[in-house]
Amino acid sequence: MSLKNDLILRAARGEKTERTPVWLMRQAGRILPEYREVRSKMGGFKELVETPEFACEVTIQPVDILGVDAAIIFSDILVIPEAMGLPYQMIEAKGPWFEKTITSLDDINQLRVAQAGDLHYVIDAIKLTKKELNNRVPLIGFAGAPWTIFAYMIEGSGSKTFSKAKKFLYTHPELSHVLLQKITDSTINYLKGQIIAGADMLQLFDSWAGVLSPEQYNQFALKYISQICDAINEVPLTVFAKDAHFARREMGNLKCNTIGLDWTMDIKESRSMIGASKTLQGNMDPCLLYADYETIKKETIKMLKAFGPEKHIANLGHGLYPDLDKDKVKFFVDTIKEFRF
Repeated sequence: MSLKNDLILRAARGEKTERTPVWLMRQAGRILPEYREVRSKMGGFKELVETPEFACEVTIQPVDILGVDAAIIFSDILVIPEAMGLPYQMIEAKGPWFEKTITSLDDINQLRVAQAGDLHYVIDAIKLTKKELNNRVPLIGFAGAPWTIFAYMIEGSGSKTFSKAKKFLYTHPELSHVLLQKITDSTINYLKGQIIAGADMLQLFDSWAGVLSPEQYNQFALKYISQICDAINEVPLTVFAKDAHFARREMGNLKCNTIGLDWTMDIKESRSMIGASKTLQGNMDPCLLYADYETIKKETIKMLKAFGPEKHIANLGHGLYPDLDKDKVKFFVDTIKEFRF
Protein backbone atom coordinates (compact mmCIF):
# COMPACT_ATOMS: atom_id res chain seq x y z
CA MET A 1 0.00 0.00 0.00
CA SER A 2 1.42 3.38 -0.97
CA LEU A 3 1.78 6.43 1.25
CA LYS A 4 -1.06 8.94 1.27
CA ASN A 5 1.45 11.77 1.71
CA ASP A 6 4.84 11.12 0.11
CA LEU A 7 5.80 14.79 -0.41
CA ILE A 8 8.95 14.54 1.68
CA LEU A 9 10.22 11.47 -0.19
CA ARG A 10 9.57 13.09 -3.55
CA ALA A 11 11.32 16.29 -2.46
CA ALA A 12 14.31 14.24 -1.24
CA ARG A 13 14.51 12.53 -4.62
CA GLY A 14 14.42 15.90 -6.37
CA GLU A 15 10.96 15.36 -7.88
CA LYS A 16 8.38 18.11 -8.27
CA THR A 17 6.02 18.63 -5.33
CA GLU A 18 2.75 20.55 -5.07
CA ARG A 19 4.12 22.39 -2.05
CA THR A 20 7.16 22.36 0.22
CA PRO A 21 7.03 19.50 2.74
CA VAL A 22 7.81 20.16 6.41
CA TRP A 23 8.89 18.26 9.52
CA LEU A 24 10.76 19.50 12.60
CA MET A 25 13.74 18.21 14.50
CA ARG A 26 12.65 17.35 18.08
CA GLN A 27 8.99 17.59 17.00
CA ALA A 28 8.15 14.74 19.39
CA GLY A 29 8.98 16.25 22.72
CA ARG A 30 8.51 18.70 25.49
CA ILE A 31 6.63 21.37 23.55
CA LEU A 32 3.66 18.95 23.49
CA PRO A 33 1.64 18.50 26.72
CA GLU A 34 0.64 15.11 25.30
CA TYR A 35 4.31 14.08 25.26
CA ARG A 36 4.84 15.29 28.82
CA GLU A 37 1.87 13.19 29.91
CA VAL A 38 3.34 10.00 28.40
CA ARG A 39 6.78 10.85 29.78
CA SER A 40 5.37 11.26 33.31
CA LYS A 41 4.32 7.58 33.24
CA MET A 42 7.92 6.50 32.66
CA GLY A 43 10.96 6.31 34.92
CA GLY A 44 12.81 8.65 32.56
CA PHE A 45 13.81 9.49 29.00
CA LYS A 46 15.73 6.25 28.45
CA GLU A 47 12.84 4.11 29.59
CA LEU A 48 10.63 5.90 27.07
CA VAL A 49 13.16 5.26 24.27
CA GLU A 50 13.34 1.58 25.25
CA THR A 51 9.56 0.96 25.41
CA PRO A 52 8.29 0.50 21.83
CA GLU A 53 4.58 1.18 22.61
CA PHE A 54 5.31 4.54 24.22
CA ALA A 55 8.04 5.47 21.72
CA CYS A 56 5.47 4.78 18.99
CA GLU A 57 2.83 6.93 20.72
CA VAL A 58 5.09 10.00 21.05
CA THR A 59 6.44 9.53 17.50
CA ILE A 60 2.91 9.86 16.10
CA GLN A 61 1.78 12.76 18.33
CA PRO A 62 3.28 15.57 16.16
CA VAL A 63 1.67 14.09 13.03
CA ASP A 64 -1.75 14.38 14.71
CA ILE A 65 -1.17 17.62 16.61
CA LEU A 66 1.15 19.70 14.43
CA GLY A 67 0.25 18.25 11.03
CA VAL A 68 3.85 17.64 9.91
CA ASP A 69 4.57 15.70 6.70
CA ALA A 70 6.68 13.00 8.36
CA ALA A 71 7.14 11.23 11.68
CA ILE A 72 10.65 10.65 13.08
CA ILE A 73 11.10 7.68 15.38
CA PHE A 74 11.48 8.69 19.02
CA SER A 75 14.94 7.50 20.05
CA ASP A 76 18.40 8.81 20.86
CA ILE A 77 21.72 8.85 19.02
CA LEU A 78 23.47 7.29 22.06
CA VAL A 79 21.77 3.92 21.66
CA ILE A 80 24.74 2.98 19.42
CA PRO A 81 27.52 3.26 22.03
CA GLU A 82 25.29 1.32 24.42
CA ALA A 83 24.75 -1.44 21.84
CA MET A 84 28.53 -1.54 21.34
CA GLY A 85 29.04 -2.11 25.07
CA LEU A 86 29.31 1.40 26.49
CA PRO A 87 26.14 2.16 28.50
CA TYR A 88 24.95 5.71 29.15
CA GLN A 89 22.54 7.42 31.50
CA MET A 90 20.33 10.39 30.68
CA ILE A 91 20.50 12.74 33.66
CA GLU A 92 17.54 15.09 34.04
CA ALA A 93 18.43 18.73 33.20
CA LYS A 94 22.07 17.73 32.56
CA GLY A 95 22.02 15.40 29.58
CA PRO A 96 23.90 12.19 28.75
CA TRP A 97 26.55 10.72 31.03
CA PHE A 98 28.85 7.71 30.51
CA GLU A 99 30.26 6.07 33.63
CA LYS A 100 33.03 4.47 31.58
CA THR A 101 34.74 6.22 28.67
CA ILE A 102 37.17 5.07 25.99
CA THR A 103 40.82 5.81 26.83
CA SER A 104 42.88 3.03 25.23
CA LEU A 105 43.15 0.33 22.55
CA ASP A 106 42.07 -2.20 25.16
CA ASP A 107 38.83 -0.25 25.71
CA ILE A 108 38.20 -0.16 21.93
CA ASN A 109 38.90 -3.91 21.61
CA GLN A 110 36.29 -4.63 24.27
CA LEU A 111 33.60 -2.92 22.20
CA ARG A 112 31.60 -5.01 19.76
CA VAL A 113 30.33 -4.04 16.34
CA ALA A 114 26.62 -3.61 17.01
CA GLN A 115 24.02 -5.49 14.97
CA ALA A 116 20.49 -4.22 14.36
CA GLY A 117 19.22 -6.95 16.69
CA ASP A 118 21.13 -5.37 19.58
CA LEU A 119 18.75 -2.43 19.19
CA HIS A 120 15.58 -4.53 18.99
CA TYR A 121 13.59 -1.93 20.98
CA VAL A 122 14.18 0.72 18.26
CA ILE A 123 13.48 -1.82 15.50
CA ASP A 124 10.25 -2.87 17.29
CA ALA A 125 9.24 0.77 17.76
CA ILE A 126 9.71 1.39 14.01
CA LYS A 127 7.60 -1.67 13.08
CA LEU A 128 4.85 -0.66 15.48
CA THR A 129 4.88 3.00 14.40
CA LYS A 130 4.78 2.02 10.74
CA LYS A 131 1.68 -0.05 11.44
CA GLU A 132 -0.01 2.65 13.53
CA LEU A 133 0.72 5.41 11.00
CA ASN A 134 -1.19 3.35 8.47
CA ASN A 135 0.64 4.95 5.50
CA ARG A 136 -0.46 8.49 6.37
CA VAL A 137 3.06 9.96 6.24
CA PRO A 138 6.61 8.58 5.88
CA LEU A 139 8.59 7.49 8.94
CA ILE A 140 12.13 8.82 9.35
CA GLY A 141 14.77 6.72 11.11
CA PHE A 142 18.08 8.15 12.28
CA ALA A 143 21.50 7.70 13.84
CA GLY A 144 24.31 9.91 15.10
CA ALA A 145 27.22 10.45 12.73
CA PRO A 146 30.41 8.61 13.77
CA TRP A 147 32.39 11.68 14.94
CA THR A 148 29.55 12.83 17.23
CA ILE A 149 29.20 9.33 18.73
CA PHE A 150 32.99 9.12 19.14
CA ALA A 151 32.97 12.51 20.90
CA TYR A 152 30.53 11.25 23.56
CA MET A 153 32.35 7.93 23.98
CA ILE A 154 35.64 9.70 24.74
CA GLU A 155 34.28 12.76 26.58
CA GLY A 156 31.70 10.88 28.66
CA SER A 157 29.15 13.69 28.53
CA GLY A 158 28.16 16.80 26.61
CA SER A 159 30.76 19.58 26.41
CA LYS A 160 31.20 23.05 24.96
CA THR A 161 34.61 22.22 23.47
CA PHE A 162 34.86 18.41 23.40
CA SER A 163 38.54 18.99 24.17
CA LYS A 164 39.04 15.46 25.55
CA ALA A 165 37.69 13.94 22.33
CA LYS A 166 39.77 16.31 20.20
CA LYS A 167 42.86 15.63 22.31
CA PHE A 168 42.35 11.91 21.50
CA LEU A 169 42.31 12.72 17.75
CA TYR A 170 45.62 14.58 18.07
CA THR A 171 47.36 12.16 20.44
CA HIS A 172 45.97 8.84 19.15
CA PRO A 173 45.05 9.33 15.47
CA GLU A 174 45.42 5.63 14.57
CA LEU A 175 43.28 4.50 17.52
CA SER A 176 40.74 7.18 16.61
CA HIS A 177 40.36 5.62 13.17
CA VAL A 178 39.93 2.14 14.69
CA LEU A 179 37.13 3.38 16.95
CA LEU A 180 35.49 5.48 14.22
CA GLN A 181 35.45 2.46 11.90
CA LYS A 182 33.80 0.32 14.58
CA ILE A 183 31.15 3.02 15.13
CA THR A 184 30.64 3.32 11.36
CA ASP A 185 30.15 -0.44 10.89
CA SER A 186 27.70 -0.50 13.83
CA THR A 187 25.79 2.48 12.41
CA ILE A 188 25.46 0.90 8.95
CA ASN A 189 24.08 -2.32 10.51
CA TYR A 190 21.66 -0.29 12.62
CA LEU A 191 20.40 1.87 9.73
CA LYS A 192 19.95 -1.17 7.49
CA GLY A 193 17.89 -2.74 10.29
CA GLN A 194 15.75 0.42 10.44
CA ILE A 195 15.09 0.18 6.68
CA ILE A 196 14.06 -3.49 6.97
CA ALA A 197 11.75 -2.55 9.87
CA GLY A 198 10.02 0.04 7.67
CA ALA A 199 11.85 3.39 7.87
CA ASP A 200 11.05 5.33 4.67
CA MET A 201 13.92 7.80 5.04
CA LEU A 202 16.99 8.23 7.23
CA GLN A 203 18.91 11.12 8.78
CA LEU A 204 22.46 11.25 10.13
CA PHE A 205 22.98 13.85 12.87
CA ASP A 206 26.50 15.24 13.22
CA SER A 207 25.71 17.47 16.19
CA TRP A 208 29.33 18.35 17.05
CA ALA A 209 30.69 18.86 13.53
CA GLY A 210 31.44 22.49 14.34
CA VAL A 211 34.16 21.81 16.94
CA LEU A 212 36.57 20.32 14.38
CA SER A 213 38.87 22.13 11.95
CA PRO A 214 38.11 21.63 8.24
CA GLU A 215 41.12 19.29 7.93
CA GLN A 216 40.10 17.20 10.94
CA TYR A 217 36.51 17.11 9.75
CA ASN A 218 37.58 15.65 6.41
CA GLN A 219 39.84 13.09 8.05
CA PHE A 220 37.80 12.01 11.08
CA ALA A 221 34.18 12.77 10.16
CA LEU A 222 33.39 13.13 6.48
CA LYS A 223 35.35 10.00 5.55
CA TYR A 224 33.04 7.89 7.76
CA ILE A 225 29.83 9.74 6.82
CA SER A 226 30.79 8.99 3.22
CA GLN A 227 31.05 5.24 3.99
CA ILE A 228 27.54 5.32 5.46
CA CYS A 229 26.16 7.21 2.44
CA ASP A 230 27.76 4.64 0.12
CA ALA A 231 26.22 1.76 2.08
CA ILE A 232 22.66 3.14 2.28
CA ASN A 233 20.87 3.36 -1.04
CA GLU A 234 17.48 1.76 -0.37
CA VAL A 235 15.82 4.92 0.98
CA PRO A 236 16.56 8.68 0.85
CA LEU A 237 19.26 9.79 3.30
CA THR A 238 19.82 13.24 4.83
CA VAL A 239 23.10 14.40 6.38
CA PHE A 240 22.76 17.18 8.94
CA ALA A 241 26.09 18.47 10.26
CA LYS A 242 25.55 21.39 12.61
CA ASP A 243 27.99 24.31 12.19
CA ALA A 244 29.90 22.54 9.39
CA HIS A 245 30.09 25.65 7.18
CA PHE A 246 33.53 24.60 5.98
CA ALA A 247 32.33 21.21 4.73
CA ARG A 248 29.41 22.24 2.54
CA ARG A 249 31.30 21.94 -0.74
CA GLU A 250 32.57 18.44 0.15
CA MET A 251 29.08 17.47 1.29
CA GLY A 252 27.85 18.11 -2.23
CA ASN A 253 29.88 15.03 -3.25
CA LEU A 254 28.32 12.66 -0.71
CA LYS A 255 26.06 9.91 -2.04
CA CYS A 256 23.08 11.14 -0.03
CA ASN A 257 19.89 12.85 -1.19
CA THR A 258 19.62 15.76 1.19
CA ILE A 259 21.93 18.10 3.11
CA GLY A 260 20.51 19.73 6.23
CA LEU A 261 21.46 23.36 6.88
CA ASP A 262 21.47 25.11 10.23
CA TRP A 263 20.15 28.69 10.53
CA THR A 264 23.63 30.26 10.38
CA MET A 265 24.17 28.99 6.84
CA ASP A 266 23.17 31.35 4.05
CA ILE A 267 20.71 29.60 1.73
CA LYS A 268 21.96 30.99 -1.58
CA GLU A 269 25.62 30.47 -0.69
CA SER A 270 24.89 26.91 0.51
CA ARG A 271 23.10 26.07 -2.71
CA SER A 272 26.02 27.27 -4.82
CA MET A 273 28.54 25.39 -2.65
CA ILE A 274 26.58 22.13 -2.41
CA GLY A 275 25.43 22.18 -6.03
CA ALA A 276 22.11 21.82 -7.81
CA SER A 277 21.70 18.05 -7.52
CA LYS A 278 21.03 17.80 -3.77
CA THR A 279 17.84 18.60 -1.90
CA LEU A 280 18.39 21.06 0.96
CA GLN A 281 16.66 20.85 4.35
CA GLY A 282 16.13 23.62 6.87
CA ASN A 283 16.86 26.10 8.08
CA MET A 284 14.76 28.45 10.20
CA ASP A 285 16.22 29.67 13.48
CA PRO A 286 14.12 27.90 16.18
CA CYS A 287 14.10 31.18 18.14
CA LEU A 288 11.94 32.77 15.43
CA LEU A 289 9.09 30.79 17.01
CA TYR A 290 9.26 33.04 20.10
CA ALA A 291 8.24 36.01 17.89
CA ASP A 292 4.69 37.22 17.17
CA TYR A 293 2.59 35.47 14.52
CA GLU A 294 3.07 38.18 11.91
CA THR A 295 6.87 37.96 12.18
CA ILE A 296 6.78 34.15 12.06
CA LYS A 297 4.70 34.26 8.87
CA LYS A 298 6.84 36.91 7.16
CA GLU A 299 10.16 35.17 7.96
CA THR A 300 8.85 31.71 7.05
CA ILE A 301 7.69 32.87 3.62
CA LYS A 302 11.02 34.66 3.12
CA MET A 303 12.82 31.36 3.87
CA LEU A 304 10.61 29.37 1.47
CA LYS A 305 11.22 31.89 -1.34
CA ALA A 306 14.99 31.78 -0.73
CA PHE A 307 15.04 27.99 -1.14
CA GLY A 308 12.65 28.04 -4.10
CA PRO A 309 9.94 25.58 -5.20
CA GLU A 310 12.09 22.50 -5.74
CA LYS A 311 14.53 20.35 -3.78
CA HIS A 312 13.63 21.80 -0.40
CA ILE A 313 12.36 20.15 2.79
CA ALA A 314 11.34 22.85 5.28
CA ASN A 315 12.62 22.41 8.82
CA LEU A 316 14.32 24.34 11.57
CA GLY A 317 18.08 24.77 11.60
CA HIS A 318 18.17 22.75 14.83
CA GLY A 319 15.71 21.07 17.20
CA LEU A 320 12.69 22.73 18.81
CA TYR A 321 13.37 24.30 22.21
CA PRO A 322 11.25 22.88 25.05
CA ASP A 323 9.71 26.21 26.12
CA LEU A 324 8.31 27.12 22.68
CA ASP A 325 4.56 27.66 22.41
CA LYS A 326 2.93 24.69 20.67
CA ASP A 327 0.47 27.01 18.85
CA LYS A 328 3.31 29.03 17.31
CA VAL A 329 5.03 25.83 16.20
CA LYS A 330 1.79 24.72 14.55
CA PHE A 331 1.41 28.15 12.94
CA PHE A 332 4.92 27.79 11.44
CA VAL A 333 3.97 24.37 10.02
CA ASP A 334 0.62 25.68 8.69
CA THR A 335 2.29 28.70 7.05
CA ILE A 336 4.57 26.35 5.11
CA LYS A 337 1.71 24.02 4.17
CA GLU A 338 -0.47 26.90 2.90
CA PHE A 339 2.25 28.62 0.87
CA ARG A 340 2.28 28.14 -2.90
CA PHE A 341 4.86 29.41 -5.38
